[in-house]
Amino acid sequence: MSRTLSTAGIRRETVLSTAIGAFAAKGYFGTTTVEVAKAAGISQAYLYRLFPDKQTLFAAVVGRCFERILESFRSGTTGDSPDAILFAIGGAYAELIADQDLLLLQMHAQCAAVSVPEIKEAVRTGYATLVEYARTASGADEKAVQAFFANGALCAIVVTMGAPEVDAPWARTLDDGLRHL
Repeated sequence: MSRTLSTAGIRRETVLSTAIGAFAAKGYFGTTTVEVAKAAGISQAYLYRLFPDKQTLFAAVVGRCFERILESFRSGTTGDSPDAILFAIGGAYAELIADQDLLLLQMHAQCAAVSVPEIKEAVRTGYATLVEYARTASGADEKAVQAFFANGALCAIVVTMGAPEVDAPWARTLDDGLRHL
């Protein structure tokens, strides 16, 4: 049985989709709810009917981001060994972060998590889900799963700073062996 969204449910989905780009551009602290509402084509007052405050909105957007990452992990789960499965999942993630908005939102979320408890909880929940999926789907041990996420974090950093375009030893060192588009 398919679920039919109410008008508020449809608007909520629209807000979550458009807010990724709005928050990616200037981060949690630099983006106003007026900008998010405008991007979603609704009033700020209606935005506050859908989400009680900016923290709740951003945490929901972060949750949506982690859902997209989990979907990419699931779609990339192939292979016959823990290493092969993690490698395939990593490839799916590399394709996903070619979406600069999603990548930037991840970076902003991790920064905002330092001082905003609702966002910290959303980031923790997201990573808990991803780590457990990677561990279960691959059958890899703790160290391999940790290395997988460490490489993913380094890949995000390398991509955001444009290290692959820099012809210098430090950039080649950081980028060596990473997969990204």
